[in-house]
Amino acid sequence: MPSISITNLAKTYSVPERDAGLGNALKSLIHRKTRDVKAVDQISFDVDGGEIVGFLGPNGAGKTTTLKMLSGLLYPTSGTLNVLGHTPSKREREFLTQITLVMGQRNQLIWDIPVIDSLERNRAVYRISREDYTSIRDELTDLLDIGDLLSKPVRNLSLGERMKCEFAAALLHRPSVLFLDEPTIGLDVTMQRRIREFVAAYNVKYGATVLLTSHYMADVEALCKRVVIIHRGRILFDGDLADLVTKFSPHKTIIVELETEGTDLTSYGDVVEADGNRYSLRVPKSETPQITAKLLGDQPVIDLTVEDPPIEEVIEQVFADSPEP
Repeated sequence: MPSISITNLAKTYSVPERDAGLGNALKSLIHRKTRDVKAVDQISFDVDGGEIVGFLGPNGAGKTTTLKMLSGLLYPTSGTLNVLGHTPSKREREFLTQITLVMGQRNQLIWDIPVIDSLERNRAVYRISREDYTSIRDELTDLLDIGDLLSKPVRNLSLGERMKCEFAAALLHRPSVLFLDEPTIGLDVTMQRRIREFVAAYNVKYGATVLLTSHYMADVEALCKRVVIIHRGRILFDGDLADLVTKFSPHKTIIVELETEGTDLTSYGDVVEADGNRYSLRVPKSETPQITAKLLGDQPVIDLTVEDPPIEEVIEQVFADSPEP
């Protein structure tokens, strides 16, 4: 049985609406108009135990709504959910002690007290024995390098420091399933890398299942072999990250360094960048071998590499190809 199973999941909100003006505001008190908004629209996918899956989409695509339903914070309008054999909306204790939800824009630590006191509170909430608590706390402290932060009030921490402490609090009960919603948002490049390394290490050590949303493609490329792309509440793609590039990218980029500057290479492909004697060409994928061979035969080449386009471009192409609802 998969760790996470989603079948025909839907969530619809009834949203009030009215025209501008005081008169319309008064009318709406008596005759309230609403419209239905489908935040999630009949999606289905499974996540096996130990998988790290990227759950991607633009703002408003339905990612956070889905994670909230998976963690039991929202009731689905229709469809079925199963996480570790449990129905999330029932909020059973056995279920809650096996999952965690980390949201980069939400704070679970208590603002005015030291981090260590928030960890102690979580120990009591999850009824962790003192011996296990000490062992897990010390392990997370070492992995996240937060020893110097535990005695500081949360309000005195930088964003990066706070996020590391948030992870310690969220994983204190050693969950089997991690729902990570933009966990590196706002962090600098170095801190993003540390958080990614920590998630990867936790996954390997404990075989945890991870469903990750992120707008930073570096997170996805570093952690996820498989991605699920959602747009306007519907799934557009579910498969390997490599297959995504193959399916939705019709071109490759050739980066070539020549012995001379100012060479006209437009006959070989689209010149997207020229910097001295270094050129970037966008060429059709099917023609890449022939164009590469022609460049090597015709030009004084010092170096040449062939790259897939950035994953951001590929995902934009997925959205561009999706039909309007």
